[in-house]
Amino acid sequence: MNIIDSVMLGFSVALEPVNLFYCFLGVLLGTLIGVLPGLGSAGAIALLLPITYQMSPTSGIIMLAGIWYGSMYGGSTTSILLRIPGESASVMTCVDGFEMARRGRAGAALGIAAFGSFIAGMLGLVGLVMLAPPLAEFALDFGPPEYFALALLGLTLVSYLGAESSPAKALSMALLGLLLACVGLDPVRSEERFAFGSLSLQGGIELVPMVMGLFGVSQLLLLVQAPSSAPELLEEPRGLRALLPNRSEWRLASGAIARGSVLGFLVGLLPGAGSTISSFAAYAYEKRRSPHPERFGQGAIEGVAAPESANNSATASGFIPLLTLGLPANAVMALMLGAFMLHGITPGPTLLSQRPDMFWGVIASMVVGNIMLLGLNLPLIGLFARLARLPSIYIVPIIAVACVIGAYGVNNNPLDILVMLIFGVFGYYAERFGFSLAPLVLGFVLGPMVEMSLRQSLVISDGSFGIFVERPISGILLAAAALMLLFPLFRFFKVWRAGRGAVAPLAE
Repeated sequence: MNIIDSVMLGFSVALEPVNLFYCFLGVLLGTLIGVLPGLGSAGAIALLLPITYQMSPTSGIIMLAGIWYGSMYGGSTTSILLRIPGESASVMTCVDGFEMARRGRAGAALGIAAFGSFIAGMLGLVGLVMLAPPLAEFALDFGPPEYFALALLGLTLVSYLGAESSPAKALSMALLGLLLACVGLDPVRSEERFAFGSLSLQGGIELVPMVMGLFGVSQLLLLVQAPSSAPELLEEPRGLRALLPNRSEWRLASGAIARGSVLGFLVGLLPGAGSTISSFAAYAYEKRRSPHPERFGQGAIEGVAAPESANNSATASGFIPLLTLGLPANAVMALMLGAFMLHGITPGPTLLSQRPDMFWGVIASMVVGNIMLLGLNLPLIGLFARLARLPSIYIVPIIAVACVIGAYGVNNNPLDILVMLIFGVFGYYAERFGFSLAPLVLGFVLGPMVEMSLRQSLVISDGSFGIFVERPISGILLAAAALMLLFPLFRFFKVWRAGRGAVAPLAE
């Protein structure tokens, strides 16, 4: 089946009435999540995972994907009008977007954010269509050693690139996730591990209560702790004409949109990088190449166009390692992997051949969803901006009820509510002390793959670890992971030597 036939198959699936409905529901919820600060797309997807049990696998993934890329659109509205990023990927949009709003150009900032997001999302999907099939075909040659090395590299990159404070903290969270994945019965010998005699723990820790606690309950506690005063809302533009940038603004922004789309797509391919890092990288690149860098921070429209384009392009490319290799690139993709597995589907190189309707249907739904988002965001900007000013007293009870119902509804087991609360408290304190939750979730989701591929590799090689370096692909991947782990040590040693050289003359 060639690309054209595959894309046509995808649209035949995406345009089914039920899938159109769930696509619209997903992008609408994603926009609202992006507008409302606090919960985030990961928390929303965690809360809605139990609902997908009642849907077909394709419809469920389409809805969850819509929440993910829809939240990128919604985050720009509050960033520009309220200087409050609804998503971490919209942090850089605040810098110049709010300044443009203060200078009376809120409409141009919101318009270029919407158009840039749409263009970048479409370009990212073109890249997804072009790269995913050959990568999936290449991955068919992967064996257990390659999957072990790939998963290890993914965890290392997540710990290094996705660290909010320090790589050491992120790496420790990834290792904790791997340890939690070992709870239950040994997959080979069926021996009890870390279950402490509990029949419930013999089945392992359930993903849904865990992520609902980490991303739902923890954010609930943070919302309760946050000040309840509503931020001041700058006057939003009225009418579609007010959202259109002028000719000079389009000229400045067009190059930033193109460069941000390409940079975001490439960064989004890296595990752990994602939309947040891509938006920072795109903003920094535009500022560095600009002949007038002093304009940035003072209302430069390129400072809005570049990060908004980058984060939307990165959401598309983040699906490539998930769909073709079964490797999640960030916490949201880990939850998407969990959604696949909950429906008994393992994403990876065989997904394209075994379930082409799902593979291409999900991709085609993103095209439809991006068109829906453009139609939603432009006329409803004022409404979304006012929703962002809702006091947390109205939001907290809704999240609390959804958490309890969702955790209990998976297995009708009260213990799952306790698991959710434990991880909720843990997630709250982890974030307060600067520990990122994403490496923990990725370690937990990738744990079974790491363990099984390691044990299968050792069985193939009669217990010899040399199989990981004898095979070229796994050897290269492990070398890259080792360099990522050693780089912080090299940097520390360099700083230590520089400090020692500076003190030496004083000693004389």
